[in-house]
Amino acid sequence: MTLRVLDPRQSAEGEALRAAPPLASLHGAVIGLLDNAKIGTARFYDHVEDILRREHGVREFIRRRKSDATRPAPSEIIGQLAGADAAVSAIGD
Repeated sequence: MTLRVLDPRQSAEGEALRAAPPLASLHGAVIGLLDNAKIGTARFYDHVEDILRREHGVREFIRRRKSDATRPAPSEIIGQLAGADAAVSAIGD
């Protein structure tokens, strides 16, 4: 799997990029949570998961943890998160 990082301001060809369309609803959605391995991230995601389940009806979470906050997520983890309807990456400082 190739990881392609995009500058949100423009494409490689100089064209303006658009953000992905928002989900119509979180109800029944699968949400990916990428933990950067800092000390507070897992606890933060516990709260996020609780709120999204209770208040927005999220059906499932795919939670993955990087080995180190200074390194990119391995392609295996990115592939697992690709099955989510939306993904969140957070820093837990």
